[in-house]
Amino acid sequence: MSSITYREAVTAAMRHAMESRDNTILFGLGVTDHVGIFGTTSGLEEAFGPERVFETPISEDSMTGFALGASLSGLYPIHVHIRADFMLLAMNQLINSIAKYRYMYGGLFEVPMLVRSIIGRSWGQGAQHSQSLQALLAHAPGLHVVMPASAESARATYRYAVESCRGPVISLEHRLLYDYSFNEELSWDPGDNPLSSFLIRPGNDVTIVATSVMVQEAIRAADFIAQREDIGLEIIDMHCITHPDEELILKSVRKTGRLIVVDTSWASFGVCAEVARIVACREPQALKQPIVCLPVAKASCPTAKKLENWFYPDMSDIISAAYSLCPGREGHGRELPSEEYVSQVHKSFRGPF
Repeated sequence: MSSITYREAVTAAMRHAMESRDNTILFGLGVTDHVGIFGTTSGLEEAFGPERVFETPISEDSMTGFALGASLSGLYPIHVHIRADFMLLAMNQLINSIAKYRYMYGGLFEVPMLVRSIIGRSWGQGAQHSQSLQALLAHAPGLHVVMPASAESARATYRYAVESCRGPVISLEHRLLYDYSFNEELSWDPGDNPLSSFLIRPGNDVTIVATSVMVQEAIRAADFIAQREDIGLEIIDMHCITHPDEELILKSVRKTGRLIVVDTSWASFGVCAEVARIVACREPQALKQPIVCLPVAKASCPTAKKLENWFYPDMSDIISAAYSLCPGREGHGRELPSEEYVSQVHKSFRGPF
């Protein structure tokens, strides 16, 4: 069975975007350096030339404005941010211009583009380089915010964005996913539009709604539990957090009566809050137990690697929460994976990125 890493899938998607449309341009800090945004843009400048693949000044606001102008002029810009934190410098362009352009001009103008950014922990990068800011971006109408959790979801979503989506797509890629290997034969069927939510694993006992790398942690948790207990976790990849499939989530909660939401950012006013709102407003009677949210700690991310590991939820937290929700297992006392087991699939980052 052949496999592909997340990094390879994103690289293939970028190459396909450049090959399929000669009006595509790719730019950002680190796009042409020796590691090429963690390897996802390596070799593209040599293949397509510096007019289409190029480095930018350290001026996120200006370069995002450039992306807007390029899109309005008939180009398809792909703007890559080496860290999502730096997108805060471009929020005026993203929220006040790009998100609203089509609306403010009555649909006469469209601004198709793809903005990629990298989120999540690494080797201990501290409070200003580890943030996962999807809730800020998803709050404003006019943007599609996606968080690809697998190689195939990244590849399919980027292809759709470039070829079919007539609006701005913001993608948040988790740095821990880049070295994950995925079986190419395992299908990820987005249907006609991958900007939605998807059932990843069926189960009868607990619904898990997860984002980004937490989808993979949920799958690992489900495998761990299935080997020891008769408990089935149903896993939903929220994927496009601006356009969640509410019916898919509610259908699952009706079946299981138990819900865990796992996100890569803070709970308040974010993905955890939104999923809980969907269920609480539409079908609270479906719940047999209160909703459990597993976000990052309500604090700035610490720099020390040991503390950084405690800052984020992982498969062990999901397992513990799932046990606690199931009948007869409250205060469960069941076996949890060791720290070594939890971290065995994660790359040991040593810097600088």
